[in-house]
Amino acid sequence: MYVNLPKKFITQNLLIHLSHSHLGRPPKIPLWRIVKAIIYRLKSGCQWRELPMSVFCGRVLVPWNTVYYHFRKWSKDGSWKKMWTKLLEMNHSKLDMSSVQLDGSHTPAKRGGQAVAYQGRKKSKTTNALFLTDKQGIPLAVSEPIDGNHNDLFEIEIFFTKMLADMEQAQISTNGLFLNADAGFDGESLRKTCWSKDIIANIDFNKRNTKNTDSQPLLDDLLYKERFSVERTNAWIDAFKALLVRFETKAQTWLSLHYLAFALILLRI
Repeated sequence: MYVNLPKKFITQNLLIHLSHSHLGRPPKIPLWRIVKAIIYRLKSGCQWRELPMSVFCGRVLVPWNTVYYHFRKWSKDGSWKKMWTKLLEMNHSKLDMSSVQLDGSHTPAKRGGQAVAYQGRKKSKTTNALFLTDKQGIPLAVSEPIDGNHNDLFEIEIFFTKMLADMEQAQISTNGLFLNADAGFDGESLRKTCWSKDIIANIDFNKRNTKNTDSQPLLDDLLYKERFSVERTNAWIDAFKALLVRFETKAQTWLSLHYLAFALILLRI
């Protein structure tokens, strides 16, 4: 579905938000074809050098390095994040903010690189990331990549605050949100951060925490059931094969692939 996106869809929804340089030589093929090749790599998970350039370029001979050059350029100048933020701002009507879901994900990292460390439960080097989604599972914010040897509560105040700031940059109000999270996020640091941001935290209790059960906050079981929409998000992300296993050594390029995937998920809902 994503690899067959027409020219009009790419130019009006994606390319319009990416930076354009008027210096140097113009590319031999239109930029929308380059974006389409990047989407193909994201969806198929193939190596950059294995891109079927003849499919995207026709009779014009263009090397795969051209596609990778533009992807890296848009990663370095923050275009992918700006694109996704702008699309969120323009598509508020698609979002269901009656509750938001917080979840973490460990991704195997085969080539090492930034924000990579050994994770005993996965028995491999991994990268961790936190995701915020709406009630439907549409991604709203993602944290910076975190070394895989850290749990979900590692520096949660810093990462969660930055995620909320990204939402506000997209003109999404965070005041009064109902936040669902599993027991892995049961910690005073996150609860206090939510309290300071006027967010109602509905977090499952971690039985390993030694607490006085009489003083524990209440858990709304009916509201908590909405958390499982984040599993739909995981299925959508897994459909992009380049995100199943991390081969990008730079944290920024790895994050940029997520921004593009989130934009495509939002636009196809």
